[in-house]
Amino acid sequence: MLRVNDQIQIADWELTETFSRSQGPGGQNVNKVETAVELRFEAERSPHLAPPVKARLKRLAGRRWTLDGAIVIRAEETRSQARNREMARERLVELIRAALVAPKRRIATRPTLSSQRRRVAAKQARGALKTSRGKVEDSDE
Repeated sequence: MLRVNDQIQIADWELTETFSRSQGPGGQNVNKVETAVELRFEAERSPHLAPPVKARLKRLAGRRWTLDGAIVIRAEETRSQARNREMARERLVELIRAALVAPKRRIATRPTLSSQRRRVAAKQARGALKTSRGKVEDSDE
């Protein structure tokens, strides 16, 4: 059981962990110990998440979202399998918490009349400055 917040808890059947050999340095230990963790969360089939939350979660997960509606998180930072498991679970919880926050609706506003006038006045001043940079004609002759 993975606790996201007071209302949402993810059941064990929704999570699958597979272990593999980690990449990178680690001496002889890296060749024999499977410390890397791949956590798979069946998000699409989860009864604990509402459809809008699933949609936001899919957008936030990006490439980690599979075609069959699962989120795959890989953790291989440390040499400890237990710590990598914790890190993968923490990342999943953070991702779900971020998806739970509904974005605020943007309210379209119009620019004020004074701001429009300031903008036009600034454009006219800039245009006048550029016009004054034109060729200087000889008025001696």
